[in-house]
Amino acid sequence: MPIMAARHYNEGKLVRELGPDDIIPEDCDDSDFFWLGLYEPTPDELAGIAKRFGLHPLAVEDALKSKQLPKVEIYGDQLFVIAATARQEGDTIQSGETAIFLGRHFTVTVRHGSARAHTEVRAKLESLPHKLMHGPDYVLYAILDFIVDGYFPVIDAIEDRLLLVEESVMDTPLDAEQIRHLYGQRHEIIRFQRIVGLMKDVANRLIGADDLPWIDDAVRPYFRDIWDHVQRAEFRLQGLREVAASVVDTNSLLEQQRQGMITRQLAAWAAILAVPTAIAGVYGMNFEHMPELGWTFGYPFALSLMGGICGLLYRRFRRIGWL
Repeated sequence: MPIMAARHYNEGKLVRELGPDDIIPEDCDDSDFFWLGLYEPTPDELAGIAKRFGLHPLAVEDALKSKQLPKVEIYGDQLFVIAATARQEGDTIQSGETAIFLGRHFTVTVRHGSARAHTEVRAKLESLPHKLMHGPDYVLYAILDFIVDGYFPVIDAIEDRLLLVEESVMDTPLDAEQIRHLYGQRHEIIRFQRIVGLMKDVANRLIGADDLPWIDDAVRPYFRDIWDHVQRAEFRLQGLREVAASVVDTNSLLEQQRQGMITRQLAAWAAILAVPTAIAGVYGMNFEHMPELGWTFGYPFALSLMGGICGLLYRRFRRIGWL
């Protein structure tokens, strides 16, 4: 069975770690609660746990499916939460889900597509029994905080890449492949931003709803911290989305500027070369009565005239920035 951890706590202190064959008692002391962590269980594997804790069939069905959107649901006296996880894999953001069942004496988590186990969270909470003694609702907060904090390394990685592209575009125009890659990154940011927005709704529900079972007033303020973190992640993603769009726009403007400069240079050289072409063309018409044809200095005069006019035009175009 894919049980990553199964532990029994009393007044915030670890009583024992449950093995796969240990029986969870039906009757619990008021200060007892159990924390079970599962990773991608099969329907049969989750069925036994669902029966033991009385998990609602619809919640179990959602917990077994991947690609679920973040949400908060109430099933009788139990709370069901789905939180979205994220990790960077190459140039894409891979999302996962963690389903969390919350009852009076238990917290059951079911992870899909998340490479980050809750070992770190569990160890931290067990070192703070005065926090853990709040019960399953504080465990819910700690797991959500762990998941949301995992967003920021992904955001940092995207930001670093976009800033490098933003700096390089000022010197070297982007080619077609780079532009396609940039649009792909922008699509990933938009998709991630949509998930983060749903997580913000989850945090807001946990803060403000009065009908949520087993969320004590003493723990409810902690969920404001989740909301603040999600808000910061959403704000940074919005900024990255704008950076990605501005890089494409800046590249287009710089490319137009480069093309305009080339066009002006071609026009300037065409104007300069038009002068010797016109003068040389006159001499190429084979007229019989042209005084300069019989003049000793006619040829050097024509060359000097062409060179002088071309030089004047060249200096003029250099002064106005066309060359």
